[in-house]
Amino acid sequence: MGSSKRSTFSEFWPYYLGEHSRPQTRFFHLLATLALWALLAAALVTRNWWLLLAIPVAAYGLAWFSHFFIEHNRPATFSQPLYSLLADHKMALYMITGRLGAELARLNITPRS
Repeated sequence: MGSSKRSTFSEFWPYYLGEHSRPQTRFFHLLATLALWALLAAALVTRNWWLLLAIPVAAYGLAWFSHFFIEHNRPATFSQPLYSLLADHKMALYMITGRLGAELARLNITPRS
């Protein structure tokens, strides 16, 4: 799909999903996003702010692992970090609510070989 630079989030979203075409990659991203949410909640509830330091390690570690070893591509975070973060959360919400399959079909995104 070419360069990952997109000027709007609506342009970035299909690119992002295409870069996460394999179910295993999406699973690791869901785990990463859930880890982020859990660590943030734990830090807020316990007021142990040191937990916030674990967020980048847990979230990026899981997500980047999936790109390097499953999807075999470069994380979109490197080129568009804000859109990538927003898309991670959007994809997680679509997965949790069972809407991701329909979104992938709507955008005609299938796993790469």
